[in-house]
Amino acid sequence: MSQWRLDTKNQTLVLSSVNDRLPSVVYWGARLPNNESLDDLSEATKKDWGDNLLDKVPNLSILPEQSANFSGQLGCKIRDTHGKILSSTFVFSKDKATSNSLILTYVDKKLDLTYTASISAFDDVYVLSAKLDSKKPIFMEWFSAPVIAVSQNSCEMVDYSGQWSGEFRSQVTPWVTGIHLRESRSGTTSHANFPGLLVPTVSCSENSGSCYGFHYGWSGGHRMLAEQLPDGRRQIQFGNTENSELTSGNSFKTEKLFICHSRNGVGGVGQSFREHVENSIVDLSKDSIRPVHYNCWEAIYFDHNLDQLKEIASLASEIGAERFVLDDGWFKDRNSAKSSLGDWVVDKKKYPQGLQPLINHIHSVGMSFGLWFEPEMVSPDSDLYRLHPEWIMGHKDQTLGRDQLVLNISIKDVEDYLFEKISALLTEYPIEYIKWDHNRVLPYPDASQTRSLYSLLKRIRLAHSNIEIESCSSGGGRIDYGILKNTQRVWLSDSNDALERLRIQHEALLWLPSSITGSHVGPKVCHTSGRELPLSFRAWVAAQRHMGFEMDPRELSSSERSKLKEITSWWKENRQWMKDARILRLPCIDKSITAEIQVNTSTDHFVIFAGQNASSDYSSPVPLVLAGLDPESMYNVFLRNKDEISSLGKSVDGLMRNILKLSGHFLMSHGLQLPKAFPANMIVIEGDKAT
Repeated sequence: MSQWRLDTKNQTLVLSSVNDRLPSVVYWGARLPNNESLDDLSEATKKDWGDNLLDKVPNLSILPEQSANFSGQLGCKIRDTHGKILSSTFVFSKDKATSNSLILTYVDKKLDLTYTASISAFDDVYVLSAKLDSKKPIFMEWFSAPVIAVSQNSCEMVDYSGQWSGEFRSQVTPWVTGIHLRESRSGTTSHANFPGLLVPTVSCSENSGSCYGFHYGWSGGHRMLAEQLPDGRRQIQFGNTENSELTSGNSFKTEKLFICHSRNGVGGVGQSFREHVENSIVDLSKDSIRPVHYNCWEAIYFDHNLDQLKEIASLASEIGAERFVLDDGWFKDRNSAKSSLGDWVVDKKKYPQGLQPLINHIHSVGMSFGLWFEPEMVSPDSDLYRLHPEWIMGHKDQTLGRDQLVLNISIKDVEDYLFEKISALLTEYPIEYIKWDHNRVLPYPDASQTRSLYSLLKRIRLAHSNIEIESCSSGGGRIDYGILKNTQRVWLSDSNDALERLRIQHEALLWLPSSITGSHVGPKVCHTSGRELPLSFRAWVAAQRHMGFEMDPRELSSSERSKLKEITSWWKENRQWMKDARILRLPCIDKSITAEIQVNTSTDHFVIFAGQNASSDYSSPVPLVLAGLDPESMYNVFLRNKDEISSLGKSVDGLMRNILKLSGHFLMSHGLQLPKAFPANMIVIEGDKAT
């Protein structure tokens, strides 16, 4: 028997192998004592069995094999070039272990196959991947990252569904014998199938108890399989979309699977994932100041007029915007969504002197400049398509999406064309930011398309190191740790409805740092829901993440302009510590409250955002129990936006009247009594450690 152990700060992962066959994960959880006997641990995890069909329980390995008599879902499905199914029998070859990494190599000499599993420990997250090499060309149908045997002390799992303008809808599925399968076959991460999974144990709550988290960092579509075997064991598999490798080859690899265990509940998993993204994935300076965005899309759509844009830019700057992003409609003959994608040259009818006059004005009012692209798409009505119809993915008579086709950027000439066109504009103009959009599904999943996308993004960043890139895919259609390796911001949703945003960013918080999560103050009447919401509520929802505006500032009254400027100034004053803050969701028995607390690194300052998402079932607000504070310290607690909510309730006591001096222990056990608020109002409470 062979064992391997790999630790993070708070976790231990133990693998065990018998007779040189592929190992199994026999322990994954809270960090074990250094003197834990791995031999005894492995013995303690062995299964008893009754009147079974086999004389022992088949191994649930990191790559379940048919040859091991495993009757559950296999970890790899391959064929030779004649279509014959290949069934592997891997045996140990070598290992390489360090304090923070483990590489295990297994071979099948009969089939000339080599399997390599890699596990690394970063921060408080494990990163796993697998590789399969073959001396002869093979076809890969399915290949899982190293398979995790997950805790049986759990009744349910949580994953995510969603749609355009309604992303990150959590859904709970009970564990039962059989398979729970989620797969994105759209060629992107997708709105409907975010590649994340939570497995809370029976004792788990938001901020206490054990929880296991999984995320597959791939932008080309994924497959997730959670299976409970008849004997009660459970396995989790993540990999690229099935049959997305369209050609035979000699080497295949999975993308990175990120896993985390926390004893601090669901929120603890989120904290570890966010720290890992910030420390090890996103290329963004720790000291960088996140600028307030202004995006012109919902102000003008395709109606570009230089004088109007200058006026809008001036007003946006006056309110507090620091970056102006020119959205869709700036390039040749682009007057609607029906034409011109691929023709990446400035429209001389709209901009006779190019973009420089607009940029000069934007710079004169103290803002930097960003530009929208949708490089992976082409319009049938475009010069590019007329010149190169062979550059598209799929049949030319396929169903269009948003009146557009997909460019096959795995063709080297296509990638080169896009790089040259984008690079030329970045060279000609002082552009500091790209909003990179992607507005339709692929006609079929193709892993090479995603790899070529990553290559293109890396080329652009290498040639123009000052450029920051935002990932937008009709909002939240391409959000994962693979795209974040090459971008610095995500657009959660095309919905600027603050009530919907409140829910979306509350759920997405478990996976994404606030510093890279764009959130904008939308128009008075939301363009996707038709709802009219108070400006202060819209502004405070945006102030929870990377703040920006996306509406016509000309529609604001003078009082609204003053209020938005006030809240924006508050965000600017607090953005540096909030960028590194510990953020915890605050469950409330009153489901009409969506709340979080952001605590600075020294726990001497915090802010609570408690959003009233609906009418309460209670005639009087219930206390909101806090988290993440120093229990032994005293805090001066006050209501930040008293003027916005003072007329909604009858009480003039508590936070409505006073600054209250309260202990962290009291705040985290009894909680704070909130003032009464109507729906679509944000209660903002701040606290400072008392001296």
